[in-house]
Amino acid sequence: MNQQNQVVWITGASSGLGRGMALEFASQGATVAVSARRMDELNSVVQEIESKGGKAKAYFCDVLDPKTIETCVDQILSDFGKLDVAVANAGFGVMGSIEQLTEADWQRQFAGNVTGLALTCKYALPHLKKTKGRLALIGSVAAFVPNPGIGAYGASKAAVHNIGESLQVELKGSGVSCTTIHPGFVDSNITRIDNEGHFHPHRQDPRPANLMWPTDKASKVMVAAIQKRKKVFVFTGHGKVVVFIGKYFPNLMRKVADKIAPK
Repeated sequence: MNQQNQVVWITGASSGLGRGMALEFASQGATVAVSARRMDELNSVVQEIESKGGKAKAYFCDVLDPKTIETCVDQILSDFGKLDVAVANAGFGVMGSIEQLTEADWQRQFAGNVTGLALTCKYALPHLKKTKGRLALIGSVAAFVPNPGIGAYGASKAAVHNIGESLQVELKGSGVSCTTIHPGFVDSNITRIDNEGHFHPHRQDPRPANLMWPTDKASKVMVAAIQKRKKVFVFTGHGKVVVFIGKYFPNLMRKVADKIAPK
């Protein structure tokens, strides 16, 4: 798809799926505004895009700090004059059983994955309405199934799904589409970020490698879903199966979750 003259903002774009989507949008001709906390990594993304003839600019944004979200949008509008696509991708997982998790763990998980995402929408939407643009929320198949050991993360992604459903109604007639994307296992850095938000680049990913989609493949289908203005998009193949079982065979899904849960 040709996205010349499109201005795309992606949060959490310093690595993983955010970085992958930035590269994919840029390869299709879009100007990409990438934001995150780690400016060194963001600048590397910008350099990679520019080395391939694309256009990109890095902006600091910490979704745990609402003021930086608002400031980031203001800077993007000052630099490019408009916003066509906003992807609320920034997020992380707080690990631990519900019995173990502290109040601070819950607050941090929801501040990032829910409040930060909702405020990303809030500050982007007035500008997306001017361009009849596209909004995308990055959820997870964890929104639909039991999540032993990562209950806070699953609850936050269930909230993301409901935010997307609510926006489908609120945005009716505005010309703005909202696509909620729920990936299955995709190669990303989510398991390398600890409960305090520290990044551990060499931490081993515990998820099954044989079910993992590569980031570039995932990024292509995610960008395509946003461009097609799909309402809800679930992938990978195993992700679709898990969501189906969780919906129609919940007892079976609980048994499966019990077998794979950390003991």
